[in-house]
Order: sequence, then structure tokens, then C-alpha cells
Amino acid sequence: MARKPKEKEKGKLPSGNVRVQVYWYTDDSGKRHYKSFTAPSKKEAKRMADEWRVLEKDRRPQEQRKPLTVSQAAERYIELKEAALSPSTVAAYEKNARNHISGPFGSLTLSELTSADVQLWISDLVGKGLAPKTIRNIYGQFSSTADMFAPDLRLKVTLPAKKKPELYCPNDWDIKRVLEHIQGTELEIAVLLAAFGPLRRGEICALDSSDIRGNIVHVCKSKVMGPDRTWIIKQPKTPGSYRDVEFPDFVVERLKGINGPIIKANPNQISGKFRTAIKKTAVPYFRFHDLRHYAASIMHAIGVPDQYILQRGGWSSDNVMKTVYRNVIDLETARQTRKINQHFDELNRRLKSV
Repeated sequence: MARKPKEKEKGKLPSGNVRVQVYWYTDDSGKRHYKSFTAPSKKEAKRMADEWRVLEKDRRPQEQRKPLTVSQAAERYIELKEAALSPSTVAAYEKNARNHISGPFGSLTLSELTSADVQLWISDLVGKGLAPKTIRNIYGQFSSTADMFAPDLRLKVTLPAKKKPELYCPNDWDIKRVLEHIQGTELEIAVLLAAFGPLRRGEICALDSSDIRGNIVHVCKSKVMGPDRTWIIKQPKTPGSYRDVEFPDFVVERLKGINGPIIKANPNQISGKFRTAIKKTAVPYFRFHDLRHYAASIMHAIGVPDQYILQRGGWSSDNVMKTVYRNVIDLETARQTRKINQHFDELNRRLKSV
């Protein structure tokens, strides 16, 4: 039996010496710098690194040694990352920093945090009634901040368990009822583009008549809320969002005669109008975004390969689609189960009457 090759020791150099790297500082651009120490053994290299840490701490000017609080680090992280993030993400980060990465927890020194400190903060977020997904998003932002400004920090915490989202995927009947109720309105156009595209809210609200050629809609921009809470037009978040979608004739017919913006409402107004419309129709509640799920589920049901569904919907991966399919399958399973039980109930009644 062949021997398993011995794993190379971490930091081991071809010369046989061992190199240990120690975090030094984060510069104004957010780049982290490290100091390297090389010795014949790992123990010796670590001893050199520890000695350097002590000397370096004493050498630094007082103002450089002033530790960052959690809130200060969170603000600095957003400043450094702002250019690389979408306006909506920056706005969400700023909201989290202002409302949740603040208060008593925000005043603590970042580099001196303990797991108990962070776990207590997470418990406070749970106490506020925040959803597990929201808490995980907030913690993810905090974790990235800590990784940038206190990379040696080691925390062990427990986050609230993920809950399987209870999505309702609308069916053909639901779409028909909603379209009948909103016929002739601007919302009808938005629903047609979302259900039979499928386009996102921001993509729909950014559409201009110049983006339409015949039955083809060129998706190349999105309307999003900026950090100052004003709506702006920007490029899509992912390369896959750039796409040409060919719509059926009945959808294109509804777009004829429109010059300039196809939709005057912003994404939040579209969602608000849609919620109102749903309440006035006899259909189960579902979100405007679930119209995209409807489109994906229909394409999947008629046998369209996943790669074409991904392309048409502008999805960057099939994770979302798989979630949609799973929920559609669960709904169909529930429907078929009801049919089976109804049949057995009816059979039982007939047998008893004999």
C-alpha cells in the first residue's frame, strides 16, 4: 500500500526555513500590510514575530495607536468600499451601521472584542425582532469590517438558524386575474414585462423606448436608490444582467406608442401599487418579484434548458432558480396530495353508503 505523501508544513520554504507573517496595518486604501519573519523553525519564527509586535506597539506614535471603535471601523469600511459597491448596497450598509452596528456595542474597541461581546449583540438583534436573514446580513457586514481592521480577531458565535422562505409561486390563473384587474394601467405594463420577460423592477423602471427594437427589449441599465435616497440610473450589477429579451406579440403591442421612459413610477412605487392590486383580487398574496419566479417555473415546466432560462432572466447562477423550482414542486405536491385525499374521502363515503 502506497504511503500518503507528507503534507507540506505551512510557511515552509524550499530552503527548509519557516516563514511567519504578522498583520502590520491597513493603509488608507484598505489594503492590509504584513511583516514576515523567517527562521529555521516555526517556534523560532513565531518568537521573533511576538517580539516585533511588542517593539512595534511601543514605537508607534500615540495617535496611530489609538484603537478604532466598532462604529468608527464600520464607517471607515463603508468609505473605503463605496467606490466598488452599488449605491443600494452602500445605502443598506449605512443603514445597518446607523441602526445596528452602533450604541453600546458600537462604542466598544474593535480589536478588544470578545466572542461574548458579539454574541450579546447578536442576541440584542434577535430581541429587536429582526429576521434571521437580516441578522446574518448585518453580521456579514460587521465580519468584513473586522477582517479589514482587526484581522487577528478570532470570534466564535452562533447566528440564528436560517428559515426556509415560504414563497408562493403564482400560477397562470393568478396572473390572469391580476392582469384583468390592472388592465390599461402603467402597472399592467410592469407586470407584463416581469411575468413574461422576466425583467426586474429596476430594469423595468429604467427602460426607455429607445431600448426596444421590434419585439426585442435591450436590458442594459437599472434604476436604484442611491445613498442620498434619490433614484438613479446605473449599469446592471452583473455581466449576465446585460441581455436582449424577445417578448411575445401581445406584450409588445402594449408598449406601442410610448416615447421616452416606459414606466414613470420608481421601483418602490411599483411594489406598492402591486401590493394594493393583489389585495383587491381573489388570489393568494405574492410579491412583484415573484413574477420572475412565475416566468422561471413556466419555462422549466415546458422543458426549456436551464442555460437559456438563466440567460433570459439575467441570473448569474442557478441557485435562485433551483429554489423556485423546489417551491413549485412543493406546491404541486400539495395540490396532488389534496386530490388523492379527496378521492379517498369520496371513495370512503360511497362505500359507507352501500
